[in-house]
Amino acid sequence: MVEPKDSGQITKGKIDEAIKALKEQKPKERESVSDREAVRKMRRYIEKLTSDKYGYSYDEVSEMLKGLGINLSGSRIKYLLGELKKSSRRRHQASDDGGSSMSVQGATENQQAVLASSEGEEKPVKSTKVKSKKQQPEAQE
Repeated sequence: MVEPKDSGQITKGKIDEAIKALKEQKPKERESVSDREAVRKMRRYIEKLTSDKYGYSYDEVSEMLKGLGINLSGSRIKYLLGELKKSSRRRHQASDDGGSSMSVQGATENQQAVLASSEGEEKPVKSTKVKSKKQQPEAQE
C-alpha cells in the first residue's frame, strides 16, 4: 500500500504524546444500558420490594418502572433476577470448589514429599500413595 503524500511525518515524540493522551481518556458514559444491566443495578431494591415484608409483585414493580420510562415486563424482571442469581451462584461455587480441592491435593503431595525425603527407599513412597488415596475420600466427606 502506498501512503498518501500529504500525511506529514510522524515522529517518535508525536507518538509518545498521542499515547499519553490516549491513556488519559476516561470511559464514555453510556446513555442506555441493557435490560440485564439495569436489573443488575436495581436488583437489591427489586428483591426488597418483592419480598414477603413488602409484598409487591413483579408486575407492580414493572408498573413503577414504566412510570419512570423503564419498560420491562414483570416476567422479564423475574427472569433476569433468576439469571443473575444463577451466575452469582456458579461463581461462588467455583471459588469454593477450587480452593478446597487444591488444599487437599496440596496436603497429599506435601505428605508424600516429606515421607520421600525422610525414607531413602522407593517402597515406602509407593505405599504412602496408596494410603493417601484411601485417606482422600474421608477428607472430602
